[in-house]
This record gives sequence, structure tokens and C-alpha cells, in this order.
Amino acid sequence: MRMEPSDISLVERALRADADAFGELVARHYERIYRLSYRVLGIQAEAEDLAQDICAALPGKLKGFRRESLFTTWLHRIVINAARDRLRRQATQTRTANAWGDVETMRRAEAAESAAAQAWLRRAMAALTPELRETVALVLGEEMTHAEAAEVLQLSEGTVSWRMSEVRKRLRTMAEEDKV
Repeated sequence: MRMEPSDISLVERALRADADAFGELVARHYERIYRLSYRVLGIQAEAEDLAQDICAALPGKLKGFRRESLFTTWLHRIVINAARDRLRRQATQTRTANAWGDVETMRRAEAAESAAAQAWLRRAMAALTPELRETVALVLGEEMTHAEAAEVLQLSEGTVSWRMSEVRKRLRTMAEEDKV
């Protein structure tokens, strides 16, 4: 029975220019990087680009991993920061761009969901601030505890709990308004 190497051992080997270790690290975590990118950005093509950019920059960023937290926590922080940067760049390029657009891609990717539910979800997410979207992406999308999300976002656990309470309140209000 072969034991899988830990993330830490793969990082250490990758820092010593072991391409196989780096490849295994990327293969192990690519889906996580893409999934969180998609949940924060909301556009498949943007998420794919961001995931590839992060993987390309990862060799240089590994030097900054200080082992103060889990590798996955550190990686989530890298993805969140990169997504924030991308959203800021998009906002300065065009104020009218809708970060939750690309309806056709969403329709193909989530064909099982009804069009009405998708539209409502996009409107609901677009109505949230980027900070609330990030929190939702980690807590609900990545199934993190409030403490884990707080560590990734570098906030207090109470702030994450408040944000989730605020999200629930806003979504409830939107759902009630849609019934009228």
C-alpha cells in the first residue's frame, strides 16, 4: 500500500525544484483552485484563466508559504486575493460589466437547473457585495466552517458569522420581494 505524500512534503520538494512534486501538488489542488475561482468570479472562462494564472505563479508563491496554517488555507487565501485583484481590474476597465453574466456558459454548465432558478441566483449574488460573495463562496461553496473562512479571509470568526447572517437576511428579503 503506497501512502500519498503530504502537501507539506510536496511543497518542500517543489521548493527544491522537483518538477514531479510540483506537478502532483497542482494536480491535487487544481479543481479546488478552479472551483473557488468560479464561485467568486461567477464566469467559467474567467475562473479557468484565473486558475491557470495561479498555477503559473505558484512556483514563485510557494516561497511565501510559512506553514503557519494548512497548505489548503494558504492556497484559498491566494485564490481569494487573486480573484479580488481580478475583480478590481475588471471594475476599473468597465463599470458596466456584470461579473455574474455569461448566461450561455452557465446554462450549459448547469443544464439540470431551471433557467428561473439560475436567473434568481445570479441576481441574488450580483446584489451582494464582493465581500459577502467571497464569504458565501467559502462557507457554502467550499463547505468551510466560519473559523476556517475567517482564517482564509483574515477576519474574525464573528465577522464571518455576521456576513453569513447578512447574506441570509438579504436573500430572504429578495425571495419575499419576488413573491409579491
